[in-house]
Amino acid sequence: GLGARLFERTTRTLQPTQAAHEAIVLAERILRDAEALGAGTLELSELRRGRVSLAITPTLAELLLPAAVVHFRERFPGVHIDISDCAPDQFVARVVGEQVDFGIGVPEQAGADVDTDTLVRDHLALVCPAGHALAGRNRLRWADLDGHPLITVRPGYGVRPLIDASAARAGVRLRVVHEVTFLSTALWMTRAGMAVAIMPAAYARVAPAGELVVRPLSAPRVSRDICVVTRRGRVLSNAAQALVREIRAALRAA
Repeated sequence: GLGARLFERTTRTLQPTQAAHEAIVLAERILRDAEALGAGTLELSELRRGRVSLAITPTLAELLLPAAVVHFRERFPGVHIDISDCAPDQFVARVVGEQVDFGIGVPEQAGADVDTDTLVRDHLALVCPAGHALAGRNRLRWADLDGHPLITVRPGYGVRPLIDASAARAGVRLRVVHEVTFLSTALWMTRAGMAVAIMPAAYARVAPAGELVVRPLSAPRVSRDICVVTRRGRVLSNAAQALVREIRAALRAA
């Protein structure tokens, strides 16, 4: 029971008590709140409002996000997109720590804490100016890099351990003359003729057409897929799923 009498009965009438009037006011408030909650949930499910956040490195964001974000905002103007741009060594931590809904990138040491879903199939490649001696080779091996000045990321960071391991497998000693933190830096340095660069091939797409040549490295050929990365077992919200779909659609269109 409610612990209070709600009605006063006489021989001919049934009158609500003050407690009943207060209970009606409370019930009406609960019903309004429930209706508002239902309407809010519907708005979220239909993407009329909401929020989605993702972690991504600046170079990869420039490559993958502009067209997708434009289309997403046109379709769902009420949904706020929060971009957490970060260095490669911060990427997995932001996903696992649930600072973001998901990440896009290559988890270097993902372990068992994340799930991955391939977004772009990629591989390590040499990026060089169109007039460089290596640009005209149809098949470029790691051994062909011997003696050439190279740009890549700093030791132990991002893709560098994989580059060093691949060169070691090929029996070649790389002549690295510039070490960077972001591959976007390696791209403009390569365009400026400072040296050639080793990086995942997809990252060079942001360079102006015709300025740089991308040659896959073979013997060994090294996969470097870009993935949608989520905390293990996490189910993405409708807004996050919609943004991933827009990114995939933009990649297909490109």
